[in-house]
Amino acid sequence: MEGSGTQAAVDRLSLTFAALADPTRRAILARLAEGETSVTALAEPFAISLPAVSKHLKVLEKAGLVARGREAQWRPCKLTAEPLHEASDWVARYRRFWEANFDRLEAYLDGLEPDDG
Repeated sequence: MEGSGTQAAVDRLSLTFAALADPTRRAILARLAEGETSVTALAEPFAISLPAVSKHLKVLEKAGLVARGREAQWRPCKLTAEPLHEASDWVARYRRFWEANFDRLEAYLDGLEPDDG
């Protein structure tokens, strides 16, 4: 099926941006960037219940941003950053677009003669 790889990338990108849309999930990712930890430790700084943190983690897992391990009774969570790299690449394409527009505007403004008033 032609284009299905692109569609899958877009769907993954949609999941990534949807997961990043929530400030609690972004804070969880920031904490996991420091290293893997337990769900209980992740929940400590938030004024929400442990089940609510688990729901946020499920959204992050679905987006591929978090993986949970299993070590005996402990289920550590860790950041999986590949989807963030894909989102960064997507944003970078548009950054280049805006930078090119600003470069053209700068060249245009440089070409204007000063107003002697």
